[in-house]
Amino acid sequence: MAFLDIQSLDKRFGGVKAADSVTLSLKQGSLTALVGPNGCGKSTLFNLITGALKPDNGHIRFDDEEITALPSHEIARRGIGRKFQVPAVFPDLTVFENLTVPTLQKGRFFSRPGNSEKRMDILKTIRLREKQNELASTLSHGEKQWLEMGMILAQSPSLILLDEPTAGMTAAETAETAHLIRTINKGEGVTLLVIEHDIGFIEQLACPVNVMARGKILKSGTFQSIRNDLEVQELYFGRPEGPHA
Repeated sequence: MAFLDIQSLDKRFGGVKAADSVTLSLKQGSLTALVGPNGCGKSTLFNLITGALKPDNGHIRFDDEEITALPSHEIARRGIGRKFQVPAVFPDLTVFENLTVPTLQKGRFFSRPGNSEKRMDILKTIRLREKQNELASTLSHGEKQWLEMGMILAQSPSLILLDEPTAGMTAAETAETAHLIRTINKGEGVTLLVIEHDIGFIEQLACPVNVMARGKILKSGTFQSIRNDLEVQELYFGRPEGPHA
């Protein structure tokens, strides 16, 4: 049984179908990438999953529960976390304190035994343990992205949606982020769905890839099968690749 099961999802804005009979299933503990040109419907799909938008038709089931009509805060409580493109950290709080905020919003308290240890484990995972007492404003762009991933982990989600997590990163930070995502997936057992434009980054994730175009899931497969597909090359890279004259 699929952990996240999306069936025949439609969303129209005027005459534009941002989601056109989208069907996608994720197994629990999986890591999956979603790629496609700007405006193809990727972020709309994330908005539909998290309840920020409601579909015109179709169904979304998560962990064997229908969540299509639930408000966004109820969907989040069921264990779905989302990271947006721009990191939303609290610049005037320390890195350690930033990890407290999301849990307080959920009515938890880090004064209880073991919670501080959990934060330290998260800091180790996101590679910011040595900067735990520094203000978030002093972090590099990539480190702020990692900190926000840590803030999502602090909520103990079972599914994380990552919207272009490497936007604005250096090549070194991008490689570190790919490693971090794989660590969260394998080490924490969290299911992840990742939107990204950077094909090199997607290759580093070494996971199944779905290509979206004009509101539809156009192709699904391994990175190499997608990379070699002539239709995908024309859509995503502008022209089919082949021998140069």
